[in-house]
Amino acid sequence: MARLPDTDGTGEIARRIRERRGGALRPLDRMLLHSPQLADGWNSLLGAVRSRMELPADIRELVILRIAVLNGAAYEWAAHEPEARRAGLDDAELAELRRPVPDLGRRRGRVIAYTDAMTRDIRVPDEVFGALRGEFTDAELVELTATVAAYNMVSRFLVALDVREPLRPAGAVPPQEGDQQPVP
Repeated sequence: MARLPDTDGTGEIARRIRERRGGALRPLDRMLLHSPQLADGWNSLLGAVRSRMELPADIRELVILRIAVLNGAAYEWAAHEPEARRAGLDDAELAELRRPVPDLGRRRGRVIAYTDAMTRDIRVPDEVFGALRGEFTDAELVELTATVAAYNMVSRFLVALDVREPLRPAGAVPPQEGDQQPVP
């Protein structure tokens, strides 16, 4: 059970969140709505990260799921696995994300190295960042960095407040205990 009760989600801010979500509030939204102004800013930021950037959807979802594994955020995995599949990630790639050092090819491997460095150590080694320079535009690098930062915020919020995962689609498997050690 979450550490705080759900909120009912009334008012203009809740309406805007419902609109972005396709009509329904999720457990994360109900927790955020304890502070409507925070929920409003969160909705704007995450709406931009999810739908108004040049970063390819498969890279965005790869990053989000990797962060879910690293931070032990089962809710985040369950919420984004369907999006990752729509973006083209398959069962083998999803399983690979759970490994300590995923083998997902050169480009995606560099993205994982960057995500892991930002999530685990915060400081990114020059060689890790340099490896991305030839793979992404400057705008995409900024968006990649913002995606990693934003979804670390999301996962840490979810885990700290013990927000429970949404219903999983059939066959979806969230990160399991022992898949990857959570970041301390």
